[in-house]
Amino acid sequence: MMRPGFLLAEVGTGLRRSASMATAIIIVTMVSLFFLGLGLLAGRQVEAAKGYWYDRVEVSVFLCTQRSTEASCADGAVTASQRAQVATLLDAMALTVAGYEFESQDEAYARFREQFANNPTYAQTPKAAIPAAFRVKLADPADYPVVSAALDGQPGVATVRDSREVLEPLVGALELLRRAAWALAGVMLVCTMLLVSTTIRQIAWSRRRETGIKRIVGASKAAIRLPFLIETVLAALAGTALAVGALWLLASYGFRALGDWFRDFAWVGAADVLAVSPIMATVALGLTALASWTALARHVRV
Repeated sequence: MMRPGFLLAEVGTGLRRSASMATAIIIVTMVSLFFLGLGLLAGRQVEAAKGYWYDRVEVSVFLCTQRSTEASCADGAVTASQRAQVATLLDAMALTVAGYEFESQDEAYARFREQFANNPTYAQTPKAAIPAAFRVKLADPADYPVVSAALDGQPGVATVRDSREVLEPLVGALELLRRAAWALAGVMLVCTMLLVSTTIRQIAWSRRRETGIKRIVGASKAAIRLPFLIETVLAALAGTALAVGALWLLASYGFRALGDWFRDFAWVGAADVLAVSPIMATVALGLTALASWTALARHVRV
């Protein structure tokens, strides 16, 4: 049984003698885990965005104006009876519709002016072009087709729109970011395994005399291989800590800045970094331990 004190002394000596190789493992591990962490955070960001926005999804039932060209608006602007009929249909869908509000043309125009106050393109838009609307909250956002089928084409209804149509491109971009980060992380993790294997081989070659002496005096396989393995694992842990630190800085300051610009969006934060860090550490330790043990079995014969 190898004494812990002697084992730690062996590991410390090995790290000092192979500092450049250990540094290479730390850097490559840090970069690969950073991209793996980005992929994990992107996945959490997608879920956070869906949970935040899909709970706020509205179906907008735009009513006819004098300028509407849809077939259901052939008789001109919506009448009071047509508007009442739309409200009746919404009331009849109590299991699907969680609630709704009517927004008059005056209210819609005021909101339009507020939203585009700094956009000269819409400065001359007349109130007659802005329709009144029902803002419908669904019990389940997936039930949009039910509401659309019931109201689309009704007299006085110009169009029925789901606000998810605006959100889907953003969610799609986040999904693409997640896949790209995972792909790059996969490539970097393969590079990490190859580097660890090559580094172990070089270290083993540089210590071949020590290994030969240990064999002669009857050292066990564990006594010969364990210091190599611990050195590699410690380097991987250092790389993991640096990757987690970099992601924490990104989440704490980079995403916080985005949150200041886009206040109506749920961004991942430092807590999410802490949540994915055990996964990153497990991947780092598992891959480096596997790569180093395989290399030791091939190049450190006992």
